[in-house]
Amino acid sequence: MQSNQDIEMMAVKIIEVTVEDIRFPTSDELVGSDAMHTNPDYSCAYVTLRTNVPNLVGVGTTFTLGKGTDVVVECAKALNEQFIGKSVVGIVKDYPNFYRSITSEPQLRWVGPEKGVLHLATAALLNAFWDLYAKIQRKPLWKVFVDMTPEELVGLLDFRYLSDVITKEEAITMLKKLEPTKQTREKEMLELGYPSYTTSAGWMGYSDEKITRLCKGAIEEGFSHIKIKVGADIEDDIRRCRLIRSILGPDRKLMVDANQRWDVNQAIDYMKRLAEFNPWWIEEPTSPDDILGHAAIAKAIAPLKVATGEQCQNRIIFKQLLQSNAISFCQPDSCRLAGPTEVITVMILCAKFGVPVCMHAGGVGLCEYVNHLCIIDYIIVSGSLENRISEYVPHLNEHYIHPSIMKKTRYQCPSHSGYGGGLKEQTIKDHRYPNGPVWLSKNKPPVHEKNA
Repeated sequence: MQSNQDIEMMAVKIIEVTVEDIRFPTSDELVGSDAMHTNPDYSCAYVTLRTNVPNLVGVGTTFTLGKGTDVVVECAKALNEQFIGKSVVGIVKDYPNFYRSITSEPQLRWVGPEKGVLHLATAALLNAFWDLYAKIQRKPLWKVFVDMTPEELVGLLDFRYLSDVITKEEAITMLKKLEPTKQTREKEMLELGYPSYTTSAGWMGYSDEKITRLCKGAIEEGFSHIKIKVGADIEDDIRRCRLIRSILGPDRKLMVDANQRWDVNQAIDYMKRLAEFNPWWIEEPTSPDDILGHAAIAKAIAPLKVATGEQCQNRIIFKQLLQSNAISFCQPDSCRLAGPTEVITVMILCAKFGVPVCMHAGGVGLCEYVNHLCIIDYIIVSGSLENRISEYVPHLNEHYIHPSIMKKTRYQCPSHSGYGGGLKEQTIKDHRYPNGPVWLSKNKPPVHEKNA
């Protein structure tokens, strides 16, 4: 017999989908700047799923850097008909087919498939959907997935194009091995949280004085892992690495991130020159689509390690990176993959290959999503914290209804229902592009005094 709560949940239907272009002028202070993205305006396509229940909505975002956000918005609008009139619980019960109706829509998949603008739009929609479902369940999203049985969780995942490497049955077996100790890890996360590192001290556009001040501040906060941007000029990279290593000392971890700037042979040559600073990893040394290039770099620079993932387009690219021994750290992005289920699929692949997941974060909403996802990985997928650490970039946290919470450099388990991507109403109003007050004031032509 169905409970009253089950009946109530089954009655919830999605009746409207809205998508907005929200942008922050972070390029003014070079926040987020790196060798390839020199003037980012942190932005997002902001999706709201409205239901037939007053005040019950799901919100989701996908992270962008300003220009092009409008294209992602239009793509999300083109997909929204897949949601209208659907029962939320009904979608979950048939989620694999629903997922494919989004990722493989017969006409739109031609401009993908499962990659680029189409996949970014899909991420915003599915992040909103899972936010809505978690609110109906009255749980934070991490708890929704942690409370599932292995069979229930794996039943949500899409293993198409992966069966040569892992099957559903194998995934279930892997998760079942961790079931007896799941509650212990959940208690640990609730008490301590998940370890993080900071990138906020090392943006490319920062002066030496600012980098020095921010690195010292990060150390005072307790961070033992700090990442900096490299790639624009190797001589300047060497100078900056020398400066930062002198601040960090020999025992703290220094990671470097080239943001896809180098060719394969350049990456090999430059990393051999940066080896004296003992970087823990080189992140995105070359094109995110070059699996064999990553493998060649990894082999040539060993024992230095390669990390990548924030611009890997889908689970299939990750499969090949893992198959090729091309990465030692996997960094999936919560807004580039198609919602939390594809992220979890990649986590399961990583668990099979013994590669730690170190989630990419920062930007708009990524930290708010990551503090759910890394906890899911530890409790039910990997069962280990060895060499696992997630990125933390606190810029723009103040704009969130439920911002990620950091204590002693650890992400804290969210306690609110949902996925956590909701922006404050005033923030949305102020930062709508191009007609929000923030952008109207920036785009206003200068006033020139008339000659007397």
